[in-house]
Amino acid sequence: MKKPFIFLLMLSLVSSAFAQGNNYAQNYHKFDGLALTPPMGWNSWNKFACDIDEKIIREVADAIVSSGMRDAGYTYINIDDCWHGQRDSLGFIHADPVKFPSGIKALADYIHSKGLKIGIYSDAGSQTCGGRPGSRGYEFQDALTYANWGIDYLKYDWCNTESLNAEGAYKTITAALRKAGRPIVLSICEWGDNKPWEWAEPIGHLWRTTGDIYNCFDCIKDHGTWKAFGVLAILDMQDGLRKYAGKGHWNDPDMLEVGNGMPQNEDRAHFAMWCMLAAPLIAGNDPRQMSKETLQILTNKEVIAVNQDTLGIQGFKYATKDSVETWLKPLAGGDWAVCFLNRAKTPASIQFDWQEKTIFDELSQRELNAKDHTYQLKNLWTGKKSGSTAKPLRANIPAHDVLMFRLSAK
Repeated sequence: MKKPFIFLLMLSLVSSAFAQGNNYAQNYHKFDGLALTPPMGWNSWNKFACDIDEKIIREVADAIVSSGMRDAGYTYINIDDCWHGQRDSLGFIHADPVKFPSGIKALADYIHSKGLKIGIYSDAGSQTCGGRPGSRGYEFQDALTYANWGIDYLKYDWCNTESLNAEGAYKTITAALRKAGRPIVLSICEWGDNKPWEWAEPIGHLWRTTGDIYNCFDCIKDHGTWKAFGVLAILDMQDGLRKYAGKGHWNDPDMLEVGNGMPQNEDRAHFAMWCMLAAPLIAGNDPRQMSKETLQILTNKEVIAVNQDTLGIQGFKYATKDSVETWLKPLAGGDWAVCFLNRAKTPASIQFDWQEKTIFDELSQRELNAKDHTYQLKNLWTGKKSGSTAKPLRANIPAHDVLMFRLSAK
């Protein structure tokens, strides 16, 4: 007898939300205080696509804990597309009873018991990209359902959205989440088509800047009606966007492909550059059976610290010489991260004179002045001290790899 009562109560709340239209019209604002550093976690799509069930998700949560990934900062377990069953007679969504027989609430409780958080997926359109029920017309019901399940993170996609206005659609789901009352991180996934960086800061906590990534370092895969992009192609698409990122509002160049088939050097470069970009670190591999090398990359705490730095500034490309790009990222306390990326398929030699010129970043108002102050260098992939900025750096960088340092001001 309780179930119909709960549904009727929720339906009443939905009706009330619509009736108060003008009252919440000014409340299209996300929950503040969330994602103050780029979110870290895991998502099911890159490895499993639609082949997911509650057993896999539970096992992944267990592996995230036992491997040390949770302690390294990966706290969100995000279920992507294809978890959906059907809507009931009142319009409320339910999980696929075959794939998730225990229901999402029980799965959320299990994930929370592990000291982790749970994310879910939906779509602004009538159907998800995988053909499941979308949230169009059911935004408030879905938000109430997610809150009732204990969801912490919502990835909101953009398939089957004919005639919809992107900003308006994402404002609607934000208003619905606010009305439901549970603080939920909103990941806007409309692929950068409508320049969300220009309007999404008050609405979402992160927004996709590109189409989908796939596990190739320097490739573009043409599917006819859409394209998937390799690491370097996506990296190039971030040009000019860093001014839009900051605490609680991040550019999202899509999820990580570390551990999904690229060689170790390319995985390392991929991870390093996402950390320099202050990008969300959402792993997309199978943590239940990853190699030692993959785990070492994903849990390198000093590289992660660059990504999670409390200053909240996205890095920038400072210079390009031949195949090598020099990237800089100002850090809290006067430190800097410096990453040399070799885009070529052959090794490259570099020489970098730290004292040649003072580097000033107008966005952060931070200065790297090695003429007047000597910085100590630490190689973040070897963990070894590497001298100081008193002498020019001379090094060789393998093909499709990086050399990454932290410059300490103290």
